[in-house]
Amino acid sequence: MYIRQSFKIMLVVSLLMSIGCGSTPLRSTNADGVRNSQRAAELTAEAIGLLAAEPVEAERLLREALKADLYHGPAHNNLGVLHLNRGELYEAAEEFDWARRLMPGHPDPRINLGIALERGGKVHEALDAYASALEVYPDHLPAIQALARCQLRHGEPDDRTDELLRLIAYRGTPEWRGWARSQLGSN
Repeated sequence: MYIRQSFKIMLVVSLLMSIGCGSTPLRSTNADGVRNSQRAAELTAEAIGLLAAEPVEAERLLREALKADLYHGPAHNNLGVLHLNRGELYEAAEEFDWARRLMPGHPDPRINLGIALERGGKVHEALDAYASALEVYPDHLPAIQALARCQLRHGEPDDRTDELLRLIAYRGTPEWRGWARSQLGSN
């Protein structure tokens, strides 16, 4: 009897978790249930200008943007940046993952997710996130730089590393070019 009852409880909990009634609260759009993408974009643009100087106000604006349109990827990405800047890696990764799914052709959420994962010690997952950014945008220099840097920092070079370094040495800023050349010279 006890085992059957425990099984039923575990089944109910499992079902609730699978439909979104777990520890993460369900998100919603505005009170009318209507998406206002234009308003979300305006609020996000305003918040971007405040990310560094006024992060509390930027966060308020981004949360308002998500109330206007829950599916506005740039608001999730920038909210993730705020969490990342505060060292809230789990929250940052969650927002970057939302942004990644909502912005399938954009590399930035993937790079940002990689940064959060790398800071959290999840190096292989970070490498995968950086590689994913290159899959959606093959010549994206920040993704190339992030992947090469992570590979070398964590002792995980592969058959692509030298080519990534050559691209950075050719296309990067003077600082990145110097770094890439020194890495190529030490191989």
